[in-house]
Amino acid sequence: MLALVMFSMGCTVEIKKFWGHIKRPWGIAVGFLCQFGIMPLTAFVLSLAFNIHPVQAVVVIIMGCCPGGTSSNILAYWVDGDMDLSLSMTTCSTLFALGMMPLCLYVYTKKWVDSNAIVIPYDSIGISLVTLVVPVGIGMGVNYKWPKQAKRILKIGSITGGILIVTIAVVGGVLYKGSWTIDPKLWIVGTIFPVVGFTMGFLLATMANLSWSRCRTVAVETGMQNTQLCSTIVQLSFTPQQLGLIFTFPLIYSIFQILVAILFLIGYQIYKRICGKKLAVDDSPVSPYGQENDGFDLGEKPKD
Repeated sequence: MLALVMFSMGCTVEIKKFWGHIKRPWGIAVGFLCQFGIMPLTAFVLSLAFNIHPVQAVVVIIMGCCPGGTSSNILAYWVDGDMDLSLSMTTCSTLFALGMMPLCLYVYTKKWVDSNAIVIPYDSIGISLVTLVVPVGIGMGVNYKWPKQAKRILKIGSITGGILIVTIAVVGGVLYKGSWTIDPKLWIVGTIFPVVGFTMGFLLATMANLSWSRCRTVAVETGMQNTQLCSTIVQLSFTPQQLGLIFTFPLIYSIFQILVAILFLIGYQIYKRICGKKLAVDDSPVSPYGQENDGFDLGEKPKD
């Protein structure tokens, strides 16, 4: 189902604009700084500030070092983000994670544990990359050849993707309900962490003079982490006794990042309703990197 959703997201992408991001990767560079600069540092600072158990601190940092998740692409669509940038950022961050995750973990976890003891599941990262790139590539081809049909596929896929995200969070909460009795400090960290990600991503993109649509995109890509990858690393790297202290944290982060995303979406929709006409003017590009996608307008007729 995730592959089908990513196929529908690919139907928003124009090959020319996507390639433009690769040739002039200013937005991708800002996202890279957020993903592998701000997020690991935030995890490290939160771990020190709340003085959590060393094993728990390592898990928080693992979460901060993970690349962006595919959920970010679905949310970026719903907040009228730049889908070309969103998908290119997710793809690049997953690819960069092959080298940046070991580096960030070495820098930030050596205070508590030997970083060599943390197992990086390169096969899982590779699978994530394939399940992202292949469906998106097919979707881009459909958008190029049959733009009218691509709009219909997009509408169905965006709704399906939203339902899928919420379903996974609810099912995960039910399946692991016996693991919710953990340190309250982890609950607090899991609540604060995604909020900081969204906020810092938006602020850094604004400072980089990106358009408003791209600022929203970078904020979403920064706050929405690949929690499934974090769960895999945790299960591979820790003993059963240690898992009892930390296993639920990726799920806590997943739930709160969805809640923050929903609040972000509601706030944006309210702003759009109140300032609809002004938004159309203010969201115009402010730099050569600020071109918009137009893919969200489902009622638009495709150009000949």
